[in-house]
Order: sequence, then C-alpha cells, then structure tokens
Amino acid sequence: MMQRILFIFCLALIISCGDEEPNLTVTGKVNGLKKGTLYLERLQDTMLVKLDSMLVNGEPEFVLQANLEEPEVLYITLSTTNADNDIPRVPFFAAKGTTRITTSLKRFYHDAKIEGSRQQEMMNQYNDMIKQFTDKNLDNIKFEFDFRNDSLKLDSVRKVSESLLKRKYLYSVNFAMQNKTNHIAPFIAISELQDANTTYLDTLYNVLPDSIANSKYGKQLSDLIKDRKKTQNDM
Repeated sequence: MMQRILFIFCLALIISCGDEEPNLTVTGKVNGLKKGTLYLERLQDTMLVKLDSMLVNGEPEFVLQANLEEPEVLYITLSTTNADNDIPRVPFFAAKGTTRITTSLKRFYHDAKIEGSRQQEMMNQYNDMIKQFTDKNLDNIKFEFDFRNDSLKLDSVRKVSESLLKRKYLYSVNFAMQNKTNHIAPFIAISELQDANTTYLDTLYNVLPDSIANSKYGKQLSDLIKDRKKTQNDM
C-alpha cells in the first residue's frame, strides 16, 4: 500500500515538474472588437504555431500567456467571422514579463501600440527610422512614374532610390552593430538584411557575444551566412 502511495506521489511530482509556468503575459485591448478569437503565435520553421488563445465576446480586453526560453518575435492574430482573406496580425518582440498591446479592429496592424520588453522598445525605434526610408522611397516611386518618358530625369530618380536603399542597409547594419549584445541584432540581420552584402552579415555575426550568437536568431544568422557563402562558391 505504501509503495502504491509513493508511486502515485512520484508520478504527480513528475507531471507537475513537466508543466512549465508561463513567464510571458500579453494583455491588451482591441477597440471595436465585439466577437472573435485572438491567438498568440510563434513562427516555427515556416509555420505559425499557436501558443495560447482567447475567445472575445463583448469585452475587448484580452490576456494571453506563454513560456519563453529567450526573447523572440511572437504574433497576435485575430480571427473573426468576417470572410476576409487578409488575416490581421501584429508582430512584437516578446520577453519574460508583461507586454501590453492596444489596437483597433479596423486597423489591427497599423494602430498597434506595444509596450513591454526592452527589445520591443528598440524595435519601435528601429521601425520609426525605417518608415522614413520607406516613405521617401514611395515618393521616389511616384517620381519614376511621372518621369517615365524622360530618360534623364528617370535615371536621376533611380539613382536616388539606389542611394536610399544603401542608406537603409547601412542604418540597419549600424543599428544591429550598436546593439550587438541584444537579441534584436541578429533578428534585424535575418529579417531586414537578407539581400545585403555577405560581408556585412559576417562582420555583424563575428562581433556577437556567445549568448547572442547561440540564440535562436543568432543560429539563423549563422545558417544564412553559410548558405550565402556556399551559393557564392558554387557559382
């Protein structure tokens, strides 16, 4: 009898130890949302995997939880009854602790305000500058259309576009280098600099501390560099 009780106790202990307590809590509000389901998702390989979900029915506030081993980009995805092929999704840089996301039903992505991790603060700063490059490039595209019949002006506009692209790459590289001790550095490299010169990527990877180089995004950056070099050698 005692052996049976001991066995049950040990089994319960093993099960309880296997259940990881959430170390990330995502709270928020979707203004205008009356009914729908919100998902907390992670990109695993090439697929989004659901970590948590919550049915919203009348109250726009939500709470989602997950367990993180390290800071990484997660996604809040909204599913409603609307027959819309465009799935509303907000990416954010999650870390242990609490993140708050407020947005609206109509402009789920564009109205998102995210407060939480240090990585997200840095991502907000980075995105603000990248938006300036993007806006300037959009203006340039309009000029390309206006000057499509004037080869000299069109050539000048295209040179400006090339200059903007180079400046964007250099800003991204410099931002990543300046924040090399943070998980955001390799993430920017794999998400924004995939087409950049391999030398830039190699230089960045070589200055990453071991803790970042061995992280999820550090390993992905290493794989990207290896693939690029292999392709170049095969040419």
